[in-house]
Amino acid sequence: MSAFSHRFLCYSVFAFVLVLFFVLIHFQNEINKLRNDRQKYDLLIERYSQRLNEDELKSESIGDESENGAFAASVRNTGDDDTLIIYNRVPKTGSTSFMGIAYDLCKNNRFNVIHLNVSKNNHVLSLSDQSRFVYNVSNWSERQPSLYHGHIAFIDFSKFGVRKKPIYINIIREPLSRLVSYYYFLRFGDNFRPYVVRKRQGNKVSFDECVERKERDCDPNNMWLQIPFFCGHSANCWIPGNEWALQEAKRNLIQHYLLVGVTEDIHAFIAILESTLPRFFKGATKLYEKGVKSHLRKTYNKLDPLPETVEKVKQSKIWRMEFEFYQFALQQFHFVKQRTLISFDNLFKDKGNQFFYEKIRPR
Repeated sequence: MSAFSHRFLCYSVFAFVLVLFFVLIHFQNEINKLRNDRQKYDLLIERYSQRLNEDELKSESIGDESENGAFAASVRNTGDDDTLIIYNRVPKTGSTSFMGIAYDLCKNNRFNVIHLNVSKNNHVLSLSDQSRFVYNVSNWSERQPSLYHGHIAFIDFSKFGVRKKPIYINIIREPLSRLVSYYYFLRFGDNFRPYVVRKRQGNKVSFDECVERKERDCDPNNMWLQIPFFCGHSANCWIPGNEWALQEAKRNLIQHYLLVGVTEDIHAFIAILESTLPRFFKGATKLYEKGVKSHLRKTYNKLDPLPETVEKVKQSKIWRMEFEFYQFALQQFHFVKQRTLISFDNLFKDKGNQFFYEKIRPR
């Protein structure tokens, strides 16, 4: 073997060893990353297992204090026992399923659920009725803490001089999907109360045919509902296509609502509420995940509209404004969800405390 061949062979072996060395280092780094990730997940699982065990132990330790188990010692209380929550529920957004969970929780969690029934299904109260409602809600101490729900527009309690404001929550839905659901609901009802005779029972005209004929029940103006529900009791709120109403609805959502969820992600909405208001919603996520109350109300014979029908509806100014509001709410909801929850195997858990106190003076 010549000197040149010998050197070439040595260089080749050296290069091969060097490449192999770097490959081994790379694989070792990847293995370390996987090991670290595994440790993080193990720690996460261990943390939540400990939390669940602690909650169970606390519940057992106070189980003899009442026939249902005392609640106060097993969860942290986020406020006084005069806490008020108002859920001014928008029709056909999944509100019945959510309220089914609330009714199941109220006894063990020791809060009251009160349904506000408005005559003739009006969504707007007279000024005097608003005053009476605000006063009654604020002073009915025998029924506090409480969750009120009903199909009414937002009421600004500060206008009536009360010191303590309620906590507002709500759920909204993509506007065309909500309209289609309501359209078929009026004709065929649902599985929640199948015996009730609906307003349009016997009318078998499809939503597509209705749009083609330009009939009243599928008029895009009927989508003008979620904006006025958040806008409130001002006259301009209920004028379809009013730009001020859209901006006011956005302002109220940010300034007055603790949380606004979306129909397609009620699971996360419930998980955030349980993390934020355990005084009311402890156990809500588990109830939902069991599936018993996750979909109480399903409209019969609902058909998805044809693409050409969807395009016709989307040409409407009302749809564009309602969809803009929906997108605004959806963005805010995703922002809150991302910073509040950890998703693990299609389950949601609270991220836990992300802050701490330091430099406390005087010592």
